[in-house]
Amino acid sequence: MTDTPILEISNLTRTYRKGGLFGGTSFNAVDNVTFTLPSTPQVFSIVGESGSGKTTVARMILRLVEPSEGSIRLLGRPLSGKAHDRIDDHEFRRLVQPIFQNPFEAFSAYLPVEAYLRRTALNLRIASNDAQAVEASDAALRSVGLSYERIAGKYIRQFSGGELQRISVARALIPKPKLIVADEPVSMVDASLRMSIVNLFRQIVEEQGVSFIYITHDLSTAYYLSDQVSIMNTGRVVESGVPTEILDNPQQAYTRELMAAIPTVGERWSELAEIDSQFGYADARHSKVSPPTINNDA
Repeated sequence: MTDTPILEISNLTRTYRKGGLFGGTSFNAVDNVTFTLPSTPQVFSIVGESGSGKTTVARMILRLVEPSEGSIRLLGRPLSGKAHDRIDDHEFRRLVQPIFQNPFEAFSAYLPVEAYLRRTALNLRIASNDAQAVEASDAALRSVGLSYERIAGKYIRQFSGGELQRISVARALIPKPKLIVADEPVSMVDASLRMSIVNLFRQIVEEQGVSFIYITHDLSTAYYLSDQVSIMNTGRVVESGVPTEILDNPQQAYTRELMAAIPTVGERWSELAEIDSQFGYADARHSKVSPPTINNDA
């Protein structure tokens, strides 16, 4: 197994301008962000409120936005610029897959959802014919608790948000990526199903060796899911480290504000464990760490 980090982000900055062509001001949506996702498969969460810069970081990792400064390296190779060893588009799509916030916007209302899975398998040359595409789609769907037979011929209106997000995850898994970038993937899912999706991510990490960048405003799911956490505010990383260290002993006022926004974490964890058991998921994270003690009166 190589020790080359999955992802290396160095001094990443994205600057935007406000105002007209000959005036206005500039601001950094992302300002000098640096972190490394090591070779061992894991979940790295980036947590912050709206406007913190976390989604802009995700978009730069997905090559949807070019950095103004800094660099992003995937498996030791640059994602942008004119370097001779830059990862090309086809290889990038096989190595990195996105999962977006709203599963209902990930599929057209006019095509059955399985068509997108088959297209992914064919376009990324995972399959050379339709039969192989169906086989690859079915294997990915079964890894998220569904099957090709179960979804075939159905449209988005025939699925719940949780089911559609599972189908999105299955589509992302078809090329067997090294990294999945999940941008607020449970914020549009019914609350009763959120932890089934979060536990599914953990299961994918442990069973398929896929790393995740998990973008969220929710410290509770980040704590539960993550191996590492970075807290962002106004474009900068203000605190970073192991979840238990950050949430049990936050050093920054902004982190404490985010923690205060969580209802009662201890009670939520018992509810999440109950939801886990309903969906048949191994309670891996609960067995490893305890929820933080948060005093909402502080």
